[in-house]
Amino acid sequence: MISALVAGLALASVAFGAPTKPKTPEIGARAVGTSVTPHAQWSSSIGVLGCKVNTNRIAYFPMQPDCNNLCLKVSANGRSVHLLHVDTSGGAHDISYDAWNYLVTGRSATEQPTMGGGIAAEYEFVDMSNCGNLLKEGNLPLMAANSINFFVSCPANSWVGRNAALFNIQTSGCTLGYDERCTLDLNISNQPTCPHQLGLQSPLTGHTVYDIEYGTGKLVPVIQ
Repeated sequence: MISALVAGLALASVAFGAPTKPKTPEIGARAVGTSVTPHAQWSSSIGVLGCKVNTNRIAYFPMQPDCNNLCLKVSANGRSVHLLHVDTSGGAHDISYDAWNYLVTGRSATEQPTMGGGIAAEYEFVDMSNCGNLLKEGNLPLMAANSINFFVSCPANSWVGRNAALFNIQTSGCTLGYDERCTLDLNISNQPTCPHQLGLQSPLTGHTVYDIEYGTGKLVPVIQ
């Protein structure tokens, strides 16, 4: 009787447990018939800095960003874009508004803004070299104070382990902190060391990140 009750509880926990995020496919794995939707506000769930990447070529997909496969090729209407996967959506396959607009019209959202919902597309994870031009300084720029859990979760020999850089900037919109690199020696501490104190909330100027406003094409500063 007790064993049957335990088994029933185990089945119930599986049935009613929180859904798990889908795993990131391997490079070359292709998904077709996906509805891709526009995303107009920059964000990064792993703490990537918007001032050091091309925020108009970002994927906001359901799966967690991976330590090796962060570059996507999304195709629709005979056109394609390469996107950096640095944010996790609640279930939608969102992409930067400008990238979505290009797939729909062949033009940037700043030139010919349009509006609409999901478009039929296919996507595949491709080698990171295809997204090299989206990294302004050649590395994956992470917030030293707020990205440490993601950074240390990646093996040292993974792409992130070999190519990420930690900066003493406190917001993904690059509004606070210092534009300086930090170092991390896990043999000594799990806290990065920076030229200035880690986590200072000093106003940071000259690093404005802009969203392209949905439907108008206007540039709007990110204030986060």
